Amino acid sequence: MRILLSNDDGYFAPGLQVLAESLAALGTVTVVAPERDRSGASNSLTLDRPLTVRRSHLGYVYVNGTPTDCVHLAVTGLLDEMPDFVVSGINHGTNMGDDTIYSGTVAAATEGFLLGIPAIAVSLASRHGGNYPAAGRVTHDLLKRIMDRPPDGPFLLNVNVPDLAFEDIAGIEVTRLGKRHKAEGVVRTQNPRGDTVYWVGAAGSAADAGPGTDFHAVAQGRVSVTPLQMDLTHFGQLDELRAWFGS
Repeated sequence: MRILLSNDDGYFAPGLQVLAESLAALGTVTVVAPERDRSGASNSLTLDRPLTVRRSHLGYVYVNGTPTDCVHLAVTGLLDEMPDFVVSGINHGTNMGDDTIYSGTVAAATEGFLLGIPAIAVSLASRHGGNYPAAGRVTHDLLKRIMDRPPDGPFLLNVNVPDLAFEDIAGIEVTRLGKRHKAEGVVRTQNPRGDTVYWVGAAGSAADAGPGTDFHAVAQGRVSVTPLQMDLTHFGQLDELRAWFGS
C-alpha cells in the first residue's frame, strides 16, 4: 500500500512526523510537503514561477509552493507509482464548517481526490501543542478500516480529532459541516517603518453547531468524519436562472 502524506503547516511540523510514524505500519509512506507554513492557502496552484523540490534530513520531500502544489507535483511527476491514498495533516487546529474553504490541509487532500485518489484531511482541535499521538492513532485505525473495506471509488473525508488522550475519545461520528458566524474585523496597526498594515481578523464563533455537525461532535469529545464533494453547483437556482435567460 502506497500512502502519500502532505500538510499545510510545513514539512517540519510535528503533526506530519507523527502521522508518518503512525501510518508506516500500513504501507510505504512518502512525504511531500510545503517548505514553510502555508495555512489558509486553500486550493491555489503556483503558475507564475517554477517550483523547487528538496529533501530534508528525515527524507521528506519539500516544495517551495502550496499544499496543492505538493500533491499535484507528487502525483503527476515526482512519484514512480500512483499512491493508493493521500493523507493530509495532522493540522494544528480544527478545520470545520467554513474553514474547509480556506484550509490548505483540506486542499492537499482535495487535490488527491481530484486526481482520482481516495483522500483524508486530518486536523487536531488544539491551539497549544496538542495530543498528536492520539490523532495519529485515530488516523491509523480509520485508514486500516478503509483498507479492510475498500471503497468503490475515490472519496474525500474531512476528519477532526478532539484534543484528548486516545482512551478518552468518545468514538467516531459521521457528520455534516457546520457553519461559523461572520469573521471578526481586520486588525489595523503600523509596522516599524510607520506604514499601515492589516491583519485578517480571527474566524467567527460557531453559528450552526447543533447535533449532527462537526462542531458538535468534537465538542462532545468525538472524532468528526465528514464526507466532502467538489461540485459547487447550486442546483436549487438552475431553474430560476434558466427562466431569466428564457431557456
